[in-house]
Amino acid sequence: MRSEATKGDNPTIDRRSFLGLGSAAACILSQGSLTLARAAAKAESAGAVASINSGKVRGLVDDRILAYKGIPYGASTEGARFLPPAKPQPWSGIRDAVEYGPVSPQTPSNLIPESMAQQPKADGNGTEDCLNLNLWTASLSGKRPVMVWFHGGGFSAGSGNWNMYSGRNLAAKHDVVVITVNHRLNVFGYLYLAELGGEKYAHAANVGMLDCIAALEWVRDNAAAFGGDPANVTIFGQSGGAGKVSTLMAMPAAKGLFHRAIAMSGSTVKGVPRDRATKGAEAFLAKLDLKSGQVEELARMPREQLLAGMRGVPGLQLSPVTDGRTLPADPFDPVASPISANVPFMISSTETEVTWNNSVNFDPVDDAALHERIKQSMRIDDAAADKLIGVYKKGRSQASNLDLFFIMTTDTSNFRVGTDTEAERKADQAKAAVYKYYFQWYSPVREGKLRSYHTLDIPFAFQNVQIAESMVGKGSQQQPLADKMSAAFVAFARTGNPNHKGIPKWEAFDTAKRATMIWNNESKCVNDPYREERVARKELVKTQA
Repeated sequence: MRSEATKGDNPTIDRRSFLGLGSAAACILSQGSLTLARAAAKAESAGAVASINSGKVRGLVDDRILAYKGIPYGASTEGARFLPPAKPQPWSGIRDAVEYGPVSPQTPSNLIPESMAQQPKADGNGTEDCLNLNLWTASLSGKRPVMVWFHGGGFSAGSGNWNMYSGRNLAAKHDVVVITVNHRLNVFGYLYLAELGGEKYAHAANVGMLDCIAALEWVRDNAAAFGGDPANVTIFGQSGGAGKVSTLMAMPAAKGLFHRAIAMSGSTVKGVPRDRATKGAEAFLAKLDLKSGQVEELARMPREQLLAGMRGVPGLQLSPVTDGRTLPADPFDPVASPISANVPFMISSTETEVTWNNSVNFDPVDDAALHERIKQSMRIDDAAADKLIGVYKKGRSQASNLDLFFIMTTDTSNFRVGTDTEAERKADQAKAAVYKYYFQWYSPVREGKLRSYHTLDIPFAFQNVQIAESMVGKGSQQQPLADKMSAAFVAFARTGNPNHKGIPKWEAFDTAKRATMIWNNESKCVNDPYREERVARKELVKTQA
C-alpha cells in the first residue's frame, strides 16, 4: 500500500502490523520465552520510521534489513507529460513504504524467460506516477556508502523493482545502503520536443535523465535519514542502466551528486544529435496523425496510444539527446567528459552478451555456416571472414563453432565496442582510476545453451544468486563467485578501488597494459586478454573505413 495509514507519532496498528503481531504471538506460544524476545525485537524494528524532506515513511523488516519501497522522489508526471520533474508533494502523518511503486508506461521486453522470471507481476503496463525509489539499509543510524542502481531495459523498458535488484543481501552482507530507481522511459522520458513545442516545452529534453538526477538529489538530501553517507554515493547500472550511468557522467546537473560510477554491459559514447532527434519526434507525431507543432495534443493522448505509436517509426531514437544544455556534449566522444573527470569508473561486459533475447538460434553450426554467418553479420568478404575466424579458433581451441559465433558477434556489437571505448577514453583522461572486467562464467540453465549472456552478472554483483536461480541455476559455483564479485563492487563503492582479500590483485586499466579482471570460478586479472582477437578486429575496422 502507498497510502497514509496513520497520523501522528503513535500510530494505531494497521492490518499488516496486526497480521505480523498475530504470527509472532503464535510463534511465542509454541517456542517459549526466547522466541518472545526475538519477536518483540522484530516487531519494534518493523515500525521503523524515517523522516525525510517530504514527510515520514515507515518500511518493513526484511531478514533484519530495513526495506522502504515506493518512496516518491518526484511528483506525478500525470498532467505534466514531457516536462522536467517536480518535487514530490509533502504529506502529513506517516506514509507506508512497504510495496513497490508504479513503473513507467512501457511495452513488454524481449528478454529470455530466465531473466523475465525476475520481473514482478505487479509492474504491469505502468503509469505516469512513476517517480519513486526503493531502499535497503541495516539501520537508520550510521554513515554507510550509498549505491544507487539504474535498471536496464534500454531507455524504453524495465524497472527498479525486479527481484534480482533487491538490495537486501548487499545491505546485509556488506553494510551499504542500496537504492533502486524508477523513472520515465521511452516516449515519456526521451521524446525530444524542445524544438517543436514552443516555450512550454523548451526544456522537454532528456526528462528521463532529469528524473535520474532528481533521484540523486533526493539521495543527497535524504540518505542520512537512512544511515547513508551523501558524500559517498556510487551510481551503477547494467545495459540501459549503464547507458544512464554513462550519460549522467556528462550532465552538469549531476556533477557532485555521485562519487563513483559502474557501467555493466552498456554505454553511451554519443548522444542522439538534436536534428536527428527532432526528425524522429516529427515522424512520431505524424504516425499519430499530428503535425509537428501539435505537442499539446500529444500530451493529452491516452498513454496506450503513445505506446502503440512507437512501433515502426523511422528515425525515432528514444535515448539521451546531446541537446547542448542538459547534455552539452557527447559523454565519451571524442574524449571522456571532463564533468566527471575525477570520478573512479568500473566498466564491463559478458562473454556472450548476444544470447539474451528470444530470437537467438542455438542450433549447432558447421564450418561453412560459421563462415557465412560471420561474413553476413560483419559485412566482410570471404577472405576477411576466414582470417578472423582463424584468429578466434587459435585462441579458443576448446570453443565450438556456435561458441565462436556468439563470442565474435558480441565482440563486434556495441555491448563490447562501446564499453571498450569508454574504458579507453576514461583511462586516457588520467584523472581517476578505471577498472575493467570480463564476465566469463557460463550459466548451467537451459542445458548451458545461454552461456555468459547479457544480464547474467547482475545477481552476482547484488549477492542475489539464490533469488535468481532462474538465471544462474543451482550448484556449488554460484555463491563463491557472488561473494567475490559483490565484495569487489562494495569495495569500489567504499573507496574507489575494488580490491579485497578474496580476489587476486585487480590492477587499474590503462591503454598500454589493459588490465582486466576475468570473473569465473577461478578469477584472475589478465593484461590485454585475447589480444590477438582485439587486434584483428581493429584491423578489420580500418580496412572497412
